[in-house]
This record gives sequence, structure tokens and C-alpha cells, in this order.
Amino acid sequence: MVEPPRTLAALSALLAEQASALARAAGSPLASPAYLDLVRCAQGVDGLAEQVLKLCVQQSRDAGHTWQELGDLLGVTRQAAFQRFGKPIDPRTGELMDKTVHMTNAAERAIAIVTAVLEGRMDEARQSFNTQVLEAFTDEVRLSGLATVAGLVGAFEGFGEGEPFVRRIGDHTVVDIPLRYEAGDMKARVAFDMDEKVAGIVIINPETP
Repeated sequence: MVEPPRTLAALSALLAEQASALARAAGSPLASPAYLDLVRCAQGVDGLAEQVLKLCVQQSRDAGHTWQELGDLLGVTRQAAFQRFGKPIDPRTGELMDKTVHMTNAAERAIAIVTAVLEGRMDEARQSFNTQVLEAFTDEVRLSGLATVAGLVGAFEGFGEGEPFVRRIGDHTVVDIPLRYEAGDMKARVAFDMDEKVAGIVIINPETP
């Protein structure tokens, strides 16, 4: 039997209970194995907090607040807020779009592909491209794109802080990877199609939603 969705009040109460338990455990003397229990507890609190936040956003939308207001409050663009919390309708079917990420290794593959492109190992990178990208992403296009980025922020220095951001947008799994350059930060965006082939790859401003 499927349990009915928890209300915001019920989830908030459960979150408060688990957060209190975490605070008590963190304030007590710990032996070495207990630190892993703290991680498990904190992970549970994080998951509940995400559910509470989603419900709060949903209720704010139901009350008439805009994605711009929510984005401002969350410190992101309205598009980024919508991508994270919105419930887009598929115009092909009239039903809610599936936002579940089914590609379990998307972040790892995206990092490997971006690394290969930046290092010029294009034969390796192209093995993951779909037909359209394989035709369009020539050596000339690669060098032109890298030159444009170099003109903006200088030389590439390495991957930036933070984990890759993976989400489902329409039929694509999209991964954003922080990059660090000598004069500023950028991010690489890799989109995988339904066959888990690269359908797009670009280096963009980190503020781009």
C-alpha cells in the first residue's frame, strides 16, 4: 500500500525531530565509528529539508508568488528556480514531464568528456558524441570556442569548487561542471540525449541558468 504524501506540517515536525537528534549527537563525546552515524543522520536531515523546501515553494506558487520572487529569495535566477522546483507540462502529451535523472554516471562521464576536450584528446571525446555533435564539433570549432573563453578569463587552471550539478531537462540529462580560470570562473555544460550520447557541450558563464 502506497503511503499518502506527508503534509508540510508533518514533514517540518519530522525535520525538527531529526535535526534535534543530530544536534544532541554532535554535542556528545564521539568514538571514531560514531562519526559515520553523524553523516547518516545529517544526510537524513538534508533529504527532509529538501522535501520541506519543495513543499514551501509549491505552496508559495499556489498562493500566487512568481518564479522571480522565489529566485530572488533563493539567490538564483527565476529559470534556475523553475528548473529545480517547477512542474513543467510536456506539450506533446499534456502531462507532467519526468524530471528524474535516470543516467546514474552522468557526472563522471561529463567530467571525463570535458577533460578530454580541454586537453585536445578529441578522438576519445568524440566516441561519446551523437551524430549531430560529431558533425558540428570540429577541431576548428573547438579551438575557436577555447580562444573565446581565453579572451574572457585567461588560461584554464583546473576544475572549480563544488560538485557537478546534474538534472533532467526535457529529454536531456544536463551536467554543469565548475571550471577555474586565471581571471574568473566558468562552467562546462554537457547535455546527454536519451541514448546517453553527448547532444551538446559548451563553456559558459557560471551564472547562466
